[in-house]
Amino acid sequence: MTVAHRAVVRWQRATADFDAQTFDRSHTIDYDGGERVRASSAPEHGGDASAVDPEQGLVGALASCHMLTFLTIAALKRLVIDAYEDDASAETGRNADGRMMVTRVTLRPRVRFAPGHEPDAARLAALHDKAHANCFIANSLRSAVAIEPR
Repeated sequence: MTVAHRAVVRWQRATADFDAQTFDRSHTIDYDGGERVRASSAPEHGGDASAVDPEQGLVGALASCHMLTFLTIAALKRLVIDAYEDDASAETGRNADGRMMVTRVTLRPRVRFAPGHEPDAARLAALHDKAHANCFIANSLRSAVAIEPR
């Protein structure tokens, strides 16, 4: 089954000049459900630090996908989860061709299971491995993804 997922990105020049070093990188992203996100490039690339940059968006999408896949797998295995938190991060660098890319994403999920549902460390790692293997976003990336449960 193919499902279309949409995001409408809008930017408009707000200055008289259009210089590669100084143009305003602020824009909006509208998602299907009506959510609007203020976005910009990362501050080190001339962007607005108070807005979401594409690298943060990628990290958030991957962490969210991993969590939702993990929760589904746990629910199917009748493991009750009370809370899930992930302090995810990404590193940028250059690939073998010298092009900038997100080189590594690290997910640091902390899962709180309901009393009596706590898996041992090996089973928890297996759950995360299965979630990673079945996450749509992870399967779409070339970057290394590390999962470090906390």
